[in-house]
Amino acid sequence: MTAHAPSRGDVAVLVPAAGLGTRLGPGAPKALRTLAGVPLLVHAARRLAAAPSVGCLVVAAPPGDVDGVRDMIDIPVDLIVVAGGDTRQASVAAALAAVPPTFPIVLVHDAARALVPPELVERVAAAVRAGHDAVVPALPVVDTIRTVGPDEIALGTVDRSVLRAVQTPQGFRREVLTAAHAAAVDPLTDDAGLAEQIGVPVLCVPGDEAALKITRPFDLAIAELLLRD
Repeated sequence: MTAHAPSRGDVAVLVPAAGLGTRLGPGAPKALRTLAGVPLLVHAARRLAAAPSVGCLVVAAPPGDVDGVRDMIDIPVDLIVVAGGDTRQASVAAALAAVPPTFPIVLVHDAARALVPPELVERVAAAVRAGHDAVVPALPVVDTIRTVGPDEIALGTVDRSVLRAVQTPQGFRREVLTAAHAAAVDPLTDDAGLAEQIGVPVLCVPGDEAALKITRPFDLAIAELLLRD
């Protein structure tokens, strides 16, 4: 079996879930906050595991909650839970190191995107399987974007036709993600940025509105509405 052959279970998904998520307000780490009574991490894990290509899920949990996180997730694919690091990048690196050698494709997904559709997971995995080293789902930017100066005076309007709002899961050939993390110097907010730093082209595939990132209380309210549909 090669990395380019369609097959079930050739994808491992890394889920960094150790962050506090202070913008969501005081309380438990963000991934463990609840949506309709269920932790965001559990919602995300169930949807990721529903994608036919996914054979393994590796969660980087808050260091003091490794056993509790392992116990709360019940999914029909292999589950590995490791202690996360002080930064998102460190948590992804810890999860990547725990991936069994049989998985040639690795996806990285934010637990805060708890309602990710399995179809989006498959779309990203298929693009990596087709030969792309790094893949991100992305949506067109619909708002008018302006640059501003230090005094908040608008300086100009950005051409939104060339802008995309990037989501997760982001997909990689395993060796590419490993090399990107090994070469990382400055911390970045996503793994595609690390791949770009080592000269890897990043393909954008269509994202999905349902994969919104739950960052603020308002986002939780929107996610609640989506769950009712």
